[in-house]
Amino acid sequence: MNLAMKTPGKSGRLLSVDALRGFDMFFISGGGLFIMQLQGKTGMQWVDTLAGQMEHTVWNGFTFFDFIFPLFLFISGVSLSISLTRHLEKGMEKKELYKKAFRRMIILYLLGLIYKNSPMHILEPSTIRFSSVLGRIGIATFITTLLYLNYNGRQRLYWVAGILLAYYAALFLIPVPGYGAGHLTLEGNLTGWIDRHIMPGRLIQGIYDENALTADLPAACLTVLGAWAGDIIYRQKYSDNNKVLRLTMIGAILMGTGLIWNLHFPINKRLWSSSFISLTGGIAFLTLALFFWLIEVRKYRKWAFFFKVIGINSLTIYYVYHFINFDYTSRKLFDGIFILFDEKWHNVLVSIGTIALVWSFLYFLYRKKVFIKV
Repeated sequence: MNLAMKTPGKSGRLLSVDALRGFDMFFISGGGLFIMQLQGKTGMQWVDTLAGQMEHTVWNGFTFFDFIFPLFLFISGVSLSISLTRHLEKGMEKKELYKKAFRRMIILYLLGLIYKNSPMHILEPSTIRFSSVLGRIGIATFITTLLYLNYNGRQRLYWVAGILLAYYAALFLIPVPGYGAGHLTLEGNLTGWIDRHIMPGRLIQGIYDENALTADLPAACLTVLGAWAGDIIYRQKYSDNNKVLRLTMIGAILMGTGLIWNLHFPINKRLWSSSFISLTGGIAFLTLALFFWLIEVRKYRKWAFFFKVIGINSLTIYYVYHFINFDYTSRKLFDGIFILFDEKWHNVLVSIGTIALVWSFLYFLYRKKVFIKV
């Protein structure tokens, strides 16, 4: 981990990518809870519908909140493509890039281990959850690095297709003891059965863990797809409008594929099903196309600053938000103002205060040019 003491703009970063990452992290760092708190209070049906999208599906199905983590994996691939290209242009050898990616994977895994198990009972390993969001990001970026440095764009897409088809076939054709083949329930799916037998410690649902080892391969496909998108938006031979068109077309095709695949292999965030990967990969392409068009093509840039401040320190806020109770601080600072409003709005106002505190903290780091990354 290091402190990058330089202005992001000078490193050639695209505002659209930083803003999209910040948009994604906004929902994790208080934005999602704020929208949920509005449910049943405004009298507007569309607000209640939106609030209902801020929770994960129980099993099959899809909500907006199911898209948050896949989008981050995708954006990680976008950033990775330009990072690897720059290192290669500077003459860095592949073996050094492999080492860099491996170290990053280990650091993220350890950070995830601490995040998911604080306080960690080191004398009771059976209580430790060894899978995590950060660990999956580390594994996904390592796999993408290996593929990016050894295969061209088309070949990497073959890898994605092969992994998703193989995962599809395995879940439907390999029998699970006591359940048989193609049993896609929480108890009877192949992914969970494998993880129960190879993963130490505890699984978050006792018999299943959506971030455990087996689903890392299909999840990594999103990062590989993100690297493809990164190649598109950073290549100078395409006009900006052409980049938007390409991103949009790919997104539409992937979305359509995911929806059709869903007819047999349900869209399922817990399983990271192939249809789920295709659907969220498609939405990610479309979302990136929208941000790129608004910010880089149409030059509507001022609104993006709010999200940029979050996006360039995404790891920081993900970790800090877990260990610092911003809600408590919000109440301590602003309860004297909140009591002036109807009680039903108090939790909403606390959420607004929390978002303001989180953003102010990140803005302070931004002004001091402190950008923490692994």
